Amino acid sequence: MADKRKRMSDRVREMFYHAYDNYMMYAFPHDELKPLTNTYTDSLSELGNLKLEHLPQQYNGSALTLIESLSSLAILGNYTEFEKAILWLSENLSFDVDARINLFECNIRVLGGLVSAHILATDSTNRLVQGTYKNQLLDLAEDLGQRFLPAFNTPTGLPYAWINLKHGVMADETTETSTSGCGSLILEMGTLSRLTGDPRFEMAALRALRKLWSMRSSLNLLGTTLDVETGNWIEYSSGIGAGVDSFYEYLMKAYVLFGRDEFWKMFQSAYIAVQKYFRHGPWYHEADMRTGKATYWQLTSLQAFWPGLQVQVGDIEAANSSHREFFKVWKKYGVLPERYLLDHQLLHPTEKYYPLRPELAESTFYLYQATKDPWYMEVGESIINSLNAHTRVKGGFASIRDVTTMQLEDHQHSFFLAETCKYLYLLFDDSFLLNQNYIFTTEGHPLPVRRSWHERLPEAYNLSNGSSVKNGEQIKRTSAMSLRVCPAAMIHHESNERRLESACHIPDTRADHRCFSDDNCGIDANTCRRRSCSMAGYCGLWSYI
Repeated sequence: MADKRKRMSDRVREMFYHAYDNYMMYAFPHDELKPLTNTYTDSLSELGNLKLEHLPQQYNGSALTLIESLSSLAILGNYTEFEKAILWLSENLSFDVDARINLFECNIRVLGGLVSAHILATDSTNRLVQGTYKNQLLDLAEDLGQRFLPAFNTPTGLPYAWINLKHGVMADETTETSTSGCGSLILEMGTLSRLTGDPRFEMAALRALRKLWSMRSSLNLLGTTLDVETGNWIEYSSGIGAGVDSFYEYLMKAYVLFGRDEFWKMFQSAYIAVQKYFRHGPWYHEADMRTGKATYWQLTSLQAFWPGLQVQVGDIEAANSSHREFFKVWKKYGVLPERYLLDHQLLHPTEKYYPLRPELAESTFYLYQATKDPWYMEVGESIINSLNAHTRVKGGFASIRDVTTMQLEDHQHSFFLAETCKYLYLLFDDSFLLNQNYIFTTEGHPLPVRRSWHERLPEAYNLSNGSSVKNGEQIKRTSAMSLRVCPAAMIHHESNERRLESACHIPDTRADHRCFSDDNCGIDANTCRRRSCSMAGYCGLWSYI
């Protein structure tokens, strides 16, 4: 097993450098590589002004892929390249440009990449040459964060989706944004506040998150798009995929990172609503936030992050069930298509592409960490084989335009290095995580869990009221991630002594499960469905028998 893990981690390392080296050769300092033509694209608009002597003075580019690769270089142990990249960015990157950028994408990719790399650069275990790093990345991050703040100057506190880095919000700017766009800023901006001591960044993100949560329906569901000026919903249908996904992710991870019970209460209510109204067996469809009725029966590739999130709250059974279905679709097509129609078991007619997304690899990594089941390493190996067989080209790794023909598209997204390669590497070599507590942002950038960042430290990492283990007379708050066990295995082998409860579980009012009405009954731990009171006066899943 050790030999296989070494062999597979070496394969992923080689994949990363094949993508990275070609970017540095043909696209740097632009944003992203076009691997079929050995050229580049500036995907985040005119994000930075890199004042290089051999380039025009107004050259526009942000070295996005380099920023996104920083934490991956550290995880791979390449501190020489990590240090070179930091020094180059310190000397050449500026955000003082007349450029319109997407707030959400710039936050998760650039701000997240900078604050994460700053923390890794100042870590006492790093191998940087002493004295070469003097918080330059944090200075860049703070400058960028200050340029974000005008986006939050709205009547609702919800930020504009687009902002000009030099001039703020333009007069004719669109007021439409997504749930993810205004509800997935708290990790990066909160971290920036903790690092700089300036509370404005965290408070702006927190105010937006609280406003967004106040807009939920009576079912604890949210829509997909909204107006930041009026606070009205535009699209009432939503699910766990595009436009909403990282909202759920950041509620849970913000609780772990900052220790505020407020985040956990939001997440638990939202999670129970998702399980009740979106879940259909192992799949998750979309539904109307007002009624809970299904709207679109479709799988989107971004939904593949959900099993990884479920692992982190201890809901391993549900995570494994969904993950296996995603992997079946992967095996059917060789990769995971962007959209798949569940009701017809067919590909979406126009969204047949695969842009090297990381979500399935991410969930595979978390499930292996929780269960240590070697089957997940087989899944990882299958993903690696598919990527090399279908997307690898001489100039890097190309996206797939059509999964039915494997026709390639000339684009190597920065998240391939920030996430896809990172999670595959950590699946086979997790030495970076030993004796460390990290959460990963939605773009795969690691942030440390620090006692000093908590209003109060939860009883145990992860999640004080997530999973609980009972062993004899002792009850210990814990989670699948810290236990590194599979709840199903525990129930099967030690059902009389130990019990693992998932994050959605709400106990019945009485320990003997007696009841007088449905109000005395809780939420079932395995199915996350509401229990009801029977005519005989006992709580159970009577309506589902």
